[in-house]
Amino acid sequence: MSTDQRVSEQSVSARRIVVVGNGMVGARFAEEVARLDPEGERVHVTVVGTEHHPAYNRVLLSGVVAGDYTPDQINLPVPRTPGVSVRTGVSATALDTTERRVDLDDGTHLPYDELVLATGARAAFPPIPGVSASDGVPGEGVSALRDLADCERLLSLVRPGAPVVVLGGGVLGLEAARGLVGRGARVCVVESSPWIMRRQIDQSAAKVLASCYEDLGVSVHSWRVASRWIPGTGLELDDGRVLPGDALVVTAGVRANVELAKAAGIEAEHGVLVDDALATSDARVHAIGDCAQHPGGGAGLVQPGWEQASVLARRLTGAAPQARYSGARPLTRLKAQGIELTSFGLVQEDDLGPEMETVTVSDPYGRRYAKLTVSEERVVGAVLLGFAQAAATLSQLYDTGAPVPADRLALLQGLPTAPPVDQAGQGTGAPALVCRCNAVSREDIEQAWLDGARTREGIAERTRATTGCGGCVRDVNALLSGMESGRSAEPVG
Repeated sequence: MSTDQRVSEQSVSARRIVVVGNGMVGARFAEEVARLDPEGERVHVTVVGTEHHPAYNRVLLSGVVAGDYTPDQINLPVPRTPGVSVRTGVSATALDTTERRVDLDDGTHLPYDELVLATGARAAFPPIPGVSASDGVPGEGVSALRDLADCERLLSLVRPGAPVVVLGGGVLGLEAARGLVGRGARVCVVESSPWIMRRQIDQSAAKVLASCYEDLGVSVHSWRVASRWIPGTGLELDDGRVLPGDALVVTAGVRANVELAKAAGIEAEHGVLVDDALATSDARVHAIGDCAQHPGGGAGLVQPGWEQASVLARRLTGAAPQARYSGARPLTRLKAQGIELTSFGLVQEDDLGPEMETVTVSDPYGRRYAKLTVSEERVVGAVLLGFAQAAATLSQLYDTGAPVPADRLALLQGLPTAPPVDQAGQGTGAPALVCRCNAVSREDIEQAWLDGARTREGIAERTRATTGCGGCVRDVNALLSGMESGRSAEPVG
């Protein structure tokens, strides 16, 4: 049988999966399918994406703004297998769930056996005069930071020494502010909540974090509401002050792209409703990533989106039809040069019960803050600013559910502690994750190094470590440095 005949037979027998959306989660789904079905014998995946660019790591856009990365350096791997094809620069305009067909804006149609919605989310522009037009287009001098086009627009507006205002003091806003400082801009951050990163850290941590930013020259204005944007002048606040700004960066939330699903009669609220199988109200249509609304959450985070992609790929290829997505365990890392911040679990005072233990270390002068919360000898939450070593250890304890060592303070300080044991007095044996986004353990990295991957890029290619949120870059570099030092110290001969 010739190769052409074999490919033809596979294309007839393989089930057709169409993925609408070529962002981080849609691309990861295609990559997972290619790994599980490398010859395209079970399924054939067609990915369609509106942007003309290949899929890229959206989380690292603030690094592009800072000049730490070029657009090409944040590209994601493209599956090169017979079972996956990608079409960029084309948008889905309608879904026909009866005929199982996707209509595209170039006039073509894609039939499907299974449809995956990975349409993501778009920036939400608050109803403030001057910020956006009635059609949702950003106003003069205004930009979001959701895609590469936003990066290009923002960089065209920003000049060294010129003032820029960031509207939104969440993770993306603070990362954007740090990136703009790296470009030489004078930056103000405006946050309507009582403190920055309101959902991820407590107020005491936020005060120290604000001081870290003010050390960089960033002016932080919390508990302030914007009244209007005046192009060429700046942002007027509710107290009458005007913060000077040649550009306004809006990072005040997102809205899931659910219009396509709703028009097709698929149930959606603020996202497309999905169950543990990631199926929508139409059993042949699935949703993953920022456009999906699961009872256990996960929208807006890299790791849950990639976990959803993995679960759905295993289900639809038949590799694991029983696979289920059970929800997210969010962990936040602020990716700002010179600032080490990690938070997860229960961190707000209102969430802490009387039975929980809390250990707090506050060092405003040294720009450090740590809060560890323990319940029934397990880590249930932490905020760690300037405690990088403790962050790595505690996040692993949180992930694995391992018992916490008795000396909590030593744990925060990064001092040696007795290894945790379970109730039976045995070590947990759980792998220590270095890259949480991709579930890459220290052992995985060590094995990749033994197999010849001696650079961070090589480790990333073999294990995917550092290709998610980027928060593990420092840890991977430290591991590589240690392994290289150990090899250099080995006796010769």
